[in-house]
Amino acid sequence: MKKIVSVVLMAAFLSVSSMAFAAEQKLTGVIEKITVNGGAATVVLKDGKSGAKVEVIVKDQLTVDKLKDKRIVIGDEVRVKYDDANKESKLFRKTAGC
Repeated sequence: MKKIVSVVLMAAFLSVSSMAFAAEQKLTGVIEKITVNGGAATVVLKDGKSGAKVEVIVKDQLTVDKLKDKRIVIGDEVRVKYDDANKESKLFRKTAGC
């Protein structure tokens, strides 16, 4: 009986935890448009696989500074992880090496 209860609880926990991470999207694409508004920036990317345009909000201050200083510009290829619900970036990096 204890094993059945523990298996059911484990299955319920895993299903809830997988739904919490389902909203994160990964994308590698080219920057088409950059709009900087104070402490945040809106970046429009063209997906490398599907060709769809995706708008992502960048709030990371270091990345916003790079966008302001033109170290990341239109035409650069970037790798992005973002939350699908609010389009807020979690990772924003150039794919080019050193």
